[in-house]
Amino acid sequence: MSALPATCVPPPPLTVAKLRHDADQFNYLQSCGILGPSYGAIAEYYRHLASQLSASKQERREHWQPAELRAIGNIYNCNVFQRHAPMLAQPYGASWSGASVESRYFARRPNIVVIDDFLSAQALHSLRAYCLESTIWNSLRYSHGRLGALYRNGLRCPLLQQLADSLAAALPRLIGQRHPLTQLWAYKYPAHMPGDDVHADFAAVNVNFWITPDAANLDPASGGMRIYDVAAPPDWHFTDYNRRPALIRRYLAAMGARARYIPYRQNRAIIFDSDLFHGTAACHFRDDYESRRINITLLYGQRDADHTSTMSASTTASQTVTSATSFIEGRADSAFENRAWRSAALRRPRRS
Repeated sequence: MSALPATCVPPPPLTVAKLRHDADQFNYLQSCGILGPSYGAIAEYYRHLASQLSASKQERREHWQPAELRAIGNIYNCNVFQRHAPMLAQPYGASWSGASVESRYFARRPNIVVIDDFLSAQALHSLRAYCLESTIWNSLRYSHGRLGALYRNGLRCPLLQQLADSLAAALPRLIGQRHPLTQLWAYKYPAHMPGDDVHADFAAVNVNFWITPDAANLDPASGGMRIYDVAAPPDWHFTDYNRRPALIRRYLAAMGARARYIPYRQNRAIIFDSDLFHGTAACHFRDDYESRRINITLLYGQRDADHTSTMSASTTASQTVTSATSFIEGRADSAFENRAWRSAALRRPRRS
């Protein structure tokens, strides 16, 4: 294995979280024999810049200094190395069946299924190595130092595509051809993070799974996910149900929402109706590079194309949702006039 020639998009803001993560990743790749000695000095420069930002009480800086551009402008947030993760004969664990998952999903509302031993041991090992080694953590807009990897910016390999296609085939009633893959992403978390803001997603079906070993989790009662028994109102814009936590919490309180907490466990998947409000619980993991909490999410289909979701459970439920929405926003009943299902930031087609 060897490092790729650095290929960059225009330099994004310098952030403390990104600089510290990449310094740790460069040192990790050196220990694996992937990157050469020059990356040791680069890692130290990254840590120097992170310390400067922290000392000035900045978590991010929008503008580069000329010396910084000369030193790391062709490396920072670039795809320096990407591990190969090929397709496998057995990508999924043998302890669950698609028929059983679909039966459990449709048997109750809200639609939530938890699957343990989701991936085969070989697939879990390969995907974890891919996420540890690939320099694809280039989405920097998230709070609390969380880093994202998106399909369009490098999160793609034969194994991930196989997982997405095989799961759709294994769940023909739930996903099948009716709900094509619309997006996939992964997040890396800092060692300690407060709970993530509650939100809903723009898809019909959400598949979320965790790949960091349980031993990295310092508090078994933390690091999981809360999923509420209330769906995003059909007439809310993406910004309302995804990026306005205060509005969402008022709405959940008005609806008397109850949360189901699903504890963290490596190789545990949660498949649920993507309309449901949900959020990551507080995280307390070991503070070293290999122990960062990593989750991977596959989103299938569009909200307005899903006729089996919690949102479509009954006309009465939809009327209740609309009434509560009007109450909270102080606006007239829009009766589903303006549906903006998808994030504008994610409308770009996936590149092969």
